[in-house]
Amino acid sequence: MSIAKEEVRKMLDQIPDDASFEDIQYHIYVQEKIEHGLKDIEKGRVLSQEEVERRMSKWLGR
Repeated sequence: MSIAKEEVRKMLDQIPDDASFEDIQYHIYVQEKIEHGLKDIEKGRVLSQEEVERRMSKWLGR
C-alpha cells in the first residue's frame, strides 16, 4: 500500500465521523502543503525574514 494512502486512512480516523467531503479534501490539501513546505526546508529553499519583508514592501507599496 502506498504511503499516501496510509496517511489518508490515518487522517480519516482522526477527523469527526460527520466530516463532509469538503472537510476531508481540505485536510488532505493542508497535509500536502505542509509536506511540500517541509521538503522545501530540507532542500534549503527558504527566505530570510529580511528578504520576506523586502518583497512584501513592494507588494504593499512601502
